[in-house]
Amino acid sequence: MIASLPMYDWPHRRAANNALWAHIGDTLRQLGLAAPKELSRPKDLHRHWNRPTLLFSQTCAMPYRLGLWQACDVLGTLDYNLPGCEPGQYCSVLIAQIDDTRRGIEAFDGARPAVNVLHSQSGWAALNDAAARADINLAKPLLTGAHAASIQAVASGHAALAAIDAVSWHLACDVMAEAALVKVIGRTRPSPALPLICAKGQNVTTLRRGLEAAFNHLPNTLRLAHGDLQFICRDNEIYTQEPWHG
Repeated sequence: MIASLPMYDWPHRRAANNALWAHIGDTLRQLGLAAPKELSRPKDLHRHWNRPTLLFSQTCAMPYRLGLWQACDVLGTLDYNLPGCEPGQYCSVLIAQIDDTRRGIEAFDGARPAVNVLHSQSGWAALNDAAARADINLAKPLLTGAHAASIQAVASGHAALAAIDAVSWHLACDVMAEAALVKVIGRTRPSPALPLICAKGQNVTTLRRGLEAAFNHLPNTLRLAHGDLQFICRDNEIYTQEPWHG
């Protein structure tokens, strides 16, 4: 069996994520599940998510909606207690250069955005939704490959704006000098937060029970390292059938 926590696994957070998984894995093994001792950190995430031995991982809502649902089931989501979001939701911050005089996305008609990948809910779909609601058109995006690279692109002037997953933005502010060279000009509409998944055929009921137990009994060291992190049980339908933007 394999497990991963790839979506917010920035280098300065890896030790904390390893500790969180050690706690979750211990809880799952107590329930009879063959949880691995260590997290996988694959280079090819889509191949990793499609493996039948996937016991636990975290993905983006858009890849799940676009087809990953055929190989995986949703266990739930993690709630990061983001401002302006209901439990189980997340959003993106819209950023521009610190000295850009434009105040909101409505002033960026024709501007070039930096986008991590075109199958990103937070970096692409949420940005397009915000642009449509502002009744503007954006230029062809600069594809950067990662939220951190999008922040660098805006800070350096290679792109005018970007939508950055709000959790990733907090992580960037901790370690990236470029975060001080950009400003937040708005937030996107909240949408369902990143789904926790397992391969179809895994024991979803026991996995959810284990995750609930693990997060209900987080040691104080993990609470300090991860903040007010909560597990919220969810089904596939919220990501595949419920009409939500993007």
